[in-house]
Amino acid sequence: MKEMADAPKALLNLQEKINNCTAIIGVVGLGYVGLPFAVEKAKVGFQVLGIEQNLLRAKRVNQADNYISDLKDEDLKQVVKTGKLKAVSSFEQVSEMDVIVICVPTPLTKNLTPNLSYIEKVTQGIAKHLRRGHLIILESTTYPGTTDEVMGPLLEQNGKLVQGKDFFLAHSPERVDPGNKRYTTKNTSKVVGASDQYSLEVAKSFYEQTIDQVVTVSSAKAAELVKVFENTFRAVNIALVNELALLCDCMKLNVWEVLDAANTKPFGIMPFYPGPGVGGHCIPIDPHYLEWKAKEFNFETHFIALAGEVNRRMPKFVREKAWKVLNNLGIAPAKAKLLIIGAAYKKNLADWRESPAITVINYLLEDSMSVVYHDPYVPEITVAGKTFYSVELTDDNIATADLVIIITDHSQIDYINLVENAKAVLDTRGVTRHLECAQEKVMLL
Repeated sequence: MKEMADAPKALLNLQEKINNCTAIIGVVGLGYVGLPFAVEKAKVGFQVLGIEQNLLRAKRVNQADNYISDLKDEDLKQVVKTGKLKAVSSFEQVSEMDVIVICVPTPLTKNLTPNLSYIEKVTQGIAKHLRRGHLIILESTTYPGTTDEVMGPLLEQNGKLVQGKDFFLAHSPERVDPGNKRYTTKNTSKVVGASDQYSLEVAKSFYEQTIDQVVTVSSAKAAELVKVFENTFRAVNIALVNELALLCDCMKLNVWEVLDAANTKPFGIMPFYPGPGVGGHCIPIDPHYLEWKAKEFNFETHFIALAGEVNRRMPKFVREKAWKVLNNLGIAPAKAKLLIIGAAYKKNLADWRESPAITVINYLLEDSMSVVYHDPYVPEITVAGKTFYSVELTDDNIATADLVIIITDHSQIDYINLVENAKAVLDTRGVTRHLECAQEKVMLL
């Protein structure tokens, strides 16, 4: 490791600012990752400027109006009130910042290829105001090579500033688990990688101010691959239990009974459970970044492709199970009234990005079924260009439905009351499997 005494002056000045918390921190993208991170930095004394081009979000931050469920209202109010956190909507103040952390979306195209337009646009915006001593960190999940091969050239394109000497560039993938009450931004270990040693050193130092454990790897590419692998690991294992659910359905076995028994083994197994599909930004999207990148090396990622295929099949399987329940009741699908429980992709969250509920509802609408939904966290959704509003979960609304389908297993739902008042229930999450009242009315996935 290079001695700091031999380091460029730009690095030494930046390191000093980080150590005494006088560095001005910029966070681009104040969503589920960016806003909690910005608050954590502001809480330890840094001046933080959030760049959020959604004007409504920027306004809400400046009014200390919290829209992230994992963030405590009082924490946001404290840092806004003390002036430590402020949101702006342009890149004009980038030159005033010392550290810029990028937390923007990385979606896929319709062909399941990476869409880096947000990263490219942000990097170009920063490049216009890039100065000596800047530390740029990408936290957005992406394929290995994005930081070095996309961002680096854009930042160096004017030829005046050189990475590792004049400015510093690193990758540190976000590891936020929305809804997790045990692991937060602070106590979740942070992986950091950079293609030059000075960038790695200063990025590590920056995160050590607010994160309990920082793990360094040899390059930005390695750090990028760490995050993509983590999500691919989950996607493949979810696909495995989803395929088991499909097999158990053919064999007329209860997949939940099988999994519950298997998970009693104290070693050699990890609990994963089937469901109506996968949602959120990570699991349905990130593995395809690695799948796409692998083709550059003429390498086929068979597990990833198969996992995606199985997981994308699940909403259609839910549709088929709904048909089966309705046929058993003697109700034609085109005349059926359905109540969907949950629109969020994960329980106890308001996030419905990539939610399997949307795909399931779309299928049911294609079958001319009458569909309403209830979600205590998601007041409205858009499916096939039509807006739906969450209905109250009254006994009458439950009893009126020919079939209730549990898509998201929110904790605050009274499932005993739901089952007792429903004509029939299709439970895709297994949340009712231990209820005595569920034996006759509930069909499990």
